[in-house]
Amino acid sequence: ILMQRRLFLYNFRNLRKAKGRRETYLCYVVKRRDSATSCSLDFGYLRNQMGCHVEVLFLRYIAAWDLDPGRCYRITWFTSWSPCYDCAQHIANFLRSYPNLTLRIFMARLYFCEDRKAEPEGLRRLHKAGAQIAIMTFKDYFYCWNTFVENREQAFKGWEGLHENSVHLARKLRRILLPLYEVDDLRDAFKILGL
Repeated sequence: ILMQRRLFLYNFRNLRKAKGRRETYLCYVVKRRDSATSCSLDFGYLRNQMGCHVEVLFLRYIAAWDLDPGRCYRITWFTSWSPCYDCAQHIANFLRSYPNLTLRIFMARLYFCEDRKAEPEGLRRLHKAGAQIAIMTFKDYFYCWNTFVENREQAFKGWEGLHENSVHLARKLRRILLPLYEVDDLRDAFKILGL
């Protein structure tokens, strides 16, 4: 089942302040790697259900597959929000349990990644566990539109500010993921420059 256009456009719009968007949507593709080729096993989308975050729902779903430990799998997520701290912990633990699985997460927005919140630390731990995390760009929205959305053959049209907001969020994510020693090195460099 494909996602309705207005649902996708409302929930995945990369606004700097996304008031009223309280659910997280997760579009996914699961592939099995066989040497130089890959085989698509499943794709679809999920959303939060009755107090359970969508990331946990997906982990339960994929754990029930009884994945072959002798094969390599690649999972790609496109999410409307980055994972909260607790979900990032669950995902990191899951990745440690399945070393034959790689996870790429493309996020429309960052969930409460302010200085005094735990979420940035959750993203750092998730990254350290091997997840590849990035902010969605026009190319990712285009892919989602053509893969997960009931688009009635209408071409994807980006909204005003899509590129600028993607760049802004990507910079913010990069600052979050910078190792602390690099941040200290930058502070020292700024002090030397008198900035």
